[in-house]
Amino acid sequence: MTAEGFLEGRRLQLARGVLLQCIMGGYPPARFYGSDDGDLALVADPAQIHRLPWSDEPRAMAICDADELSGESSSLSTRGQLKAVIARYAAHGLAPVVATELEFFVFAPNTDPTQPFRPPVGLDGRREDGQSAFSVSSNNGLRPFFSEVYKCMAALGLPRDTFMHEMGVSQFEINLLHGDPLLLADQTFLFKHLLKEVALKHGLSVVCMAKPLAHTPGSSMHIHQSIVEIGSGKNVFTDSNGEPTSMFRHFIGGQQTGLADFTALFAPNVNSYQRLCHPYASPNNACWSHDNRAAGLRIPASSPVARRVENRLPGADANPYLAIAASLAAGLHGIEQELEPSAAIQGEFAVPDNLALPCTLHAALERLKRSQLARELFGSEFIEGYIASKTMELTSFFDEITPWERRVLAAQA
Repeated sequence: MTAEGFLEGRRLQLARGVLLQCIMGGYPPARFYGSDDGDLALVADPAQIHRLPWSDEPRAMAICDADELSGESSSLSTRGQLKAVIARYAAHGLAPVVATELEFFVFAPNTDPTQPFRPPVGLDGRREDGQSAFSVSSNNGLRPFFSEVYKCMAALGLPRDTFMHEMGVSQFEINLLHGDPLLLADQTFLFKHLLKEVALKHGLSVVCMAKPLAHTPGSSMHIHQSIVEIGSGKNVFTDSNGEPTSMFRHFIGGQQTGLADFTALFAPNVNSYQRLCHPYASPNNACWSHDNRAAGLRIPASSPVARRVENRLPGADANPYLAIAASLAAGLHGIEQELEPSAAIQGEFAVPDNLALPCTLHAALERLKRSQLARELFGSEFIEGYIASKTMELTSFFDEITPWERRVLAAQA
């Protein structure tokens, strides 16, 4: 839209079905978004209108809510779903607080998708070989790129906590500062967009796939969650003596109840399960533990006032609005129903059958399809539409024969 049109308040409308467009570009049958495929209104959030600092010509981006023309939020909008979850907390006098950790890879351009991704050539003329994890100089070879990333983050008002090289080859992680869930979802979305745009300027490719390289750790989007009282700001996970509260237990119990049903919302792509089935500290379970990275739900070591629950299931490919909404909705369900968690696990452990999660996209979609809890929390229209779109993507994947199949199976009798 032109700047003049935006400033005049011209309404931008969008076909309802676009919210269910699959990643290949197609759409599920119209019955999943209304047979007329009528319009939605895109309503800009005044707090999320940003001049894009990496653009050579003046450009801006406005994050919008997708609203029905009658005024209410569309049930197909993931941002709207997150706002609804926050409102349900507010009805109890509570406000969730979250922070996201996002991992990503920086690669050389990959013009042939049949070939593996490769690290870029750094300032020293060499490609990283995997010996830079957690090094203080690990991003020196990409310093011009990261310098512009930092400047663009500052220009967009994206505060960063820590930035580090992760375990994978040319893999990095950023921790965003904790705050309001909607704000953090917006910031996570903006940061991912920023990364890709700045990378293009520097002849690089940023990849947020869950598992872009074999034999290498995948990329996560861990979600740290706590709940405070509206008004006092008191963390309700900790009592006056600094001990865990019943609400803390119930929140974990709700997470454990919802994680298996919601796996397809946290791990939305075929590739997501490459990360989960080759763990490298990417646990595919609903166990919980104090500071054990093998558990899907980890309680980080912290002071009582900062007590929180880290959901380690979502990958970097997850929709931040939907992943945060699903995680918080499961926790609130546990609080409302006073659900008790299993016993905490420590050290090496075997995952009980009732706390194992789906390990393929097909299994996750089948679990979501059977979930009454998902329909209660997100509505049948959203769940059925999401399943329809993701089923199209899964079918497209099965329409192709992979190099592994040709290499390994062609010679079999």
